[in-house]
Amino acid sequence: MRVVLPGLMAMLMAWSVAYAQADDQLLLDAAAGEQRAQTCAACHGQAGISPVSAFPHLAGQQASYLAKQIRDIRDGERVVPQMMGMVDGFSDQDTLDVAAYYAGQEANLGQVSLDDAALIARGEALYRAGDAELGIPACSACHTPTGAGIDSAVYPALSGQYPAYTAAALRAFASGERTNDPSGSMNTIAAKLSAEDRQAVAEYLFGLH
Repeated sequence: MRVVLPGLMAMLMAWSVAYAQADDQLLLDAAAGEQRAQTCAACHGQAGISPVSAFPHLAGQQASYLAKQIRDIRDGERVVPQMMGMVDGFSDQDTLDVAAYYAGQEANLGQVSLDDAALIARGEALYRAGDAELGIPACSACHTPTGAGIDSAVYPALSGQYPAYTAAALRAFASGERTNDPSGSMNTIAAKLSAEDRQAVAEYLFGLH
């Protein structure tokens, strides 16, 4: 059974419409974004495929989500120590151009580990159906069954992401270290997940596409 948090979808959609309307006044230039993204290549790879699991893949990420993250880091709404000063000089137009560039790159295709079938099965169950007893909604409701995310709603793509990065992001939401989710839903949801469940979802997502 899928779980729906009351009012969550309406709140998220209202926010995403406002965000889209604000960005609608700016044009996206992926070519300019490629040039601006040169400073990102050391950690995130030349085409957005990160060589290190501590840093996320950006290739194929939804542009609206990525632009928001860059702005939030620039403006101090999201603290990422490794990115201190990296995007301070980015204009709003730069954030959109860089996001457009990475969104147009081929996303990473991971392969799920079969070493722990029970863990993967738990991750799949949480992602596709949630957990009614724990009050956890299906991740797929916002991030789609294939993990591609929804650009118009500012829902990020999750498939193919390093398990270590995904698990770390869920921990940050659970602890309140990260709070730049506009609805606050990720803080609520992640806090209900055990450490094992967070790892299970992360491992499952790595091979989802």
